[in-house]
Amino acid sequence: MRHRGPDGEGLFIDELVGLAHARLSIIDRTEAGRQPMSTPRTHLVVNGEVYNHRELATQFEIGGLLRSRSDSEVLLHLIETIGMENTLASIDGMYAFAAYEPAHHRLHLVRDPFGVKPLFVMRRRDHIWFASELKALMSVPGFTPKASMEALHHYLSLDYIPGSLTAFEGIEEIRPGTWWTVDTRTGNVTQRTHSQTTWATDESITLEDAVHESRSLLQRAVRRQLVADVDVGIMLSGGLDSSSIAAMAVAETGSSDFHTFSIGFSDPSFNEAHHGGAVAQKLGTKHHTINVRPEDVPTTLPLVIAGIDEPYGDGSALPTYLLAECAKEHVTVLLSGEGGDEMFSGYDTHAAAVVRRRYRMLPKWIRTSLVRPLVNRLRVRHTKLSFDFKAKRFAYGAEFDSARSHFAWREVVRESDKSDLVIPSSGQSPTYALFEAAYAACASPNELQRLLHVDRTFHLPDDLMVKNDRMTMAHSIEARVPFCDRELVAYLAKVPPRFLMNGLTPKQLLRRAMADVLPESITKRKKMGLEMPYSRWMRGPLEAFTRSVLDPDRVQQTGALKADGVTALLDEHCAMHKDHGRALWGLLNWVLWHEHYIQGHSTS
Repeated sequence: MRHRGPDGEGLFIDELVGLAHARLSIIDRTEAGRQPMSTPRTHLVVNGEVYNHRELATQFEIGGLLRSRSDSEVLLHLIETIGMENTLASIDGMYAFAAYEPAHHRLHLVRDPFGVKPLFVMRRRDHIWFASELKALMSVPGFTPKASMEALHHYLSLDYIPGSLTAFEGIEEIRPGTWWTVDTRTGNVTQRTHSQTTWATDESITLEDAVHESRSLLQRAVRRQLVADVDVGIMLSGGLDSSSIAAMAVAETGSSDFHTFSIGFSDPSFNEAHHGGAVAQKLGTKHHTINVRPEDVPTTLPLVIAGIDEPYGDGSALPTYLLAECAKEHVTVLLSGEGGDEMFSGYDTHAAAVVRRRYRMLPKWIRTSLVRPLVNRLRVRHTKLSFDFKAKRFAYGAEFDSARSHFAWREVVRESDKSDLVIPSSGQSPTYALFEAAYAACASPNELQRLLHVDRTFHLPDDLMVKNDRMTMAHSIEARVPFCDRELVAYLAKVPPRFLMNGLTPKQLLRRAMADVLPESITKRKKMGLEMPYSRWMRGPLEAFTRSVLDPDRVQQTGALKADGVTALLDEHCAMHKDHGRALWGLLNWVLWHEHYIQGHSTS
């Protein structure tokens, strides 16, 4: 895992526990910040940052114990001084860490509440192995990687692997906001949650209060996350979220001496580069545009998969990899706008839920016998979020309850179609049941808050944060996410939901909060989102590459996919009968992953 920590390494080992660390130096780059960090009672390795470490050192009067300026050392002494439970209730950051207390025969494994940093675990015989990347666990003695059919089942629905599943049988991922305690004598594991969002609407909050306070908290989050002993840059798409982060960074420092980075495409329906450039010009940052071309895909995609270690069908990963590759020449930390949609309510699915309630006032026979057949005849277009795509999704999903309707917007391959693509295995529960369970588990009675809870349970940690962490760490860059600031999230959970979604207008609070800082062309922009035009590319400049990877012989070699079904899907897509771009991109990624990690059993 040298790419995650090229600046040094450390090792602690006794008869029961071993801790290894590869260091990326961000705060206190001297030897005093080296890990593992130890006292006579506790040994610690941590991946990530604790942003409020300075305040906590003062609050709990541990400054006299510190030998460094490192946030990791503050975490170490907090655990010893106030205990693990109080520590987790106090820290704000992105982290995955292991803390070993030999005298108490305890090893704690902890992951941050939003899953910004990864933590994987393998329980094998009488050992527990853990790491920040799956490739490290490939070296466990006697382990032979095998593809998880349960993970594939859900991956086909979502283009990412949800929950504690990984692509490998026998390896699981510790969930966000989860704390494991391992008894080092018996191997018994106790699991608890921490730092969970409490949905408790405070009707005394006015819209003006919410606008002012949410901006103030976001400003404070940016201030904390700018702290580093290395250069900090910003991923700047030109959307509202990243533009807000960039504007606040400039306001906070009083300087525009930042590097900002945007992604560009030749397809205008996917290209946001001009918006990012306009914001950069207004703020005065040192701006870079990385143009992604179809010819970049065949050489870069294997590197993306090797960085993620799992099949991953979100088309934003490859552009992010190329952005980070460029950014590494200038910075070691990047601020990202990820999480803005999940915190401030910014997805089309949230607006669709409002429309759905009104639409269902129509008699069902009109919806199913007139509207759906009409929209299903709409001509297929391969532009970004085309009208035919959204209309078909809406008409199909509107017939379900809230949770499954929300899932229908995310669904890639329908449950009824999976049997055409996958060789039958033991029965799996439908993927939409995951969304239904998360929706039901949310304590809020409000539909929007429950949908946000679903998004934060799956899409945020299992899709967005995977890309954000792995693609930047592949180039030894740390990505930080101010929208996942703990105080900001806790406050927004109290704000009346009608302030987040104003009618059909998403992100009302953030738009108002940034109205005097960003141009109207940004604050009133419709969300676009980073994605590649792979639907068009796979029936054009990437068709030969796609057909090569999804060749029946290669598909058959996986032992899991049906070659005839995959070929039929590709033929139908290239003939423009249906847009199967998302499904095909996911399948292409899965085949390449299987060849690299299962058939090739490689960890390079």
